[in-house]
Amino acid sequence: MNQEKITELENKINNDYSNITGMVVLKDGKTVYENYFNECNDTSRIHVYSVTKSIISILIGIAVDKGYIKSINQKVLDFFPDYIVKKREKTIQNVTLKNLLTMTAPYKYKVVVPYIKYFTSDDWVKFTLDLLGGRGQIGEFKYTPLIGPDILSGILVKATGQSVLDFARENLFSPLGITVESNVIFHSKEEQLEFNKSKNISGWVADGAGVNAGGWGLTLSAIDMAKIGQLYLAGGMWNEKQIVSTSWIDESIKEHSRWGKINLAYGYLWWVIDEKEHTCAAIGDGGNVIYFNAKEKIVVSIVAFFRQNVKDRIEFIKEYIEPIFKKA
Repeated sequence: MNQEKITELENKINNDYSNITGMVVLKDGKTVYENYFNECNDTSRIHVYSVTKSIISILIGIAVDKGYIKSINQKVLDFFPDYIVKKREKTIQNVTLKNLLTMTAPYKYKVVVPYIKYFTSDDWVKFTLDLLGGRGQIGEFKYTPLIGPDILSGILVKATGQSVLDFARENLFSPLGITVESNVIFHSKEEQLEFNKSKNISGWVADGAGVNAGGWGLTLSAIDMAKIGQLYLAGGMWNEKQIVSTSWIDESIKEHSRWGKINLAYGYLWWVIDEKEHTCAAIGDGGNVIYFNAKEKIVVSIVAFFRQNVKDRIEFIKEYIEPIFKKA
């Protein structure tokens, strides 16, 4: 490894990506770089925001593999038979799990997203169901940072009979040696703001009903995230055990939709950077990233404190990190 290049990389981090708290690089399944910043270390747990969505994607895949969910083409409302559809609503009845996984479900809000009402609701699943549908077209890409993926959390609870965190612990986290200690429930705005800045809370945010958030709210370490990336490179295998099926992995990182605004393909809650090379990423606010490149057998995980308008992390990885470790 070229130490001079490593020093240049770390200077770049300190100067241009200074909210990074930890970074791990795996090459051929082995750790070739691991370092921490901002007084963090390998035990630090940081809120990884929308990386949570990609964890939900894996859990849906496991639930399908185990037969808890028959098909992602099932209608969302199949899992909520007691939900009362509003009068004249004709769209929600036809929304499928696949629409939620590919961000192609319509919602009733357009420009102004009702975040405050969402955060102060005790039942994020029902709150989101109430916004699902409307006059939008099923099949059109509409990225929903917060309000949307919670329905998938609700479906996991309904289908498995377990909380999302318990199901994740049993089928994903424990096999990979990932520890997520408890639910995190906010009682005030101040608690939520403190959570976003914390580096030592191991948990997953849940609503008042105990359902874990689907689009945000999970805290992980850089090593945890690297393990998830390596799981994808290995086709769902970990320590000779099939954690999630290869068929789910393959399908979840194909292009199923595309955000035209930024011309970026989307799989099942994973961003598809380069489909031919199987280069994909889970990306969260602040520049939290799980990135893997199947052709180069490289995984890069970056954990970072929240900061608005951070520089493009994928560009950072491809321009500054991959060239150093391709030949490691």
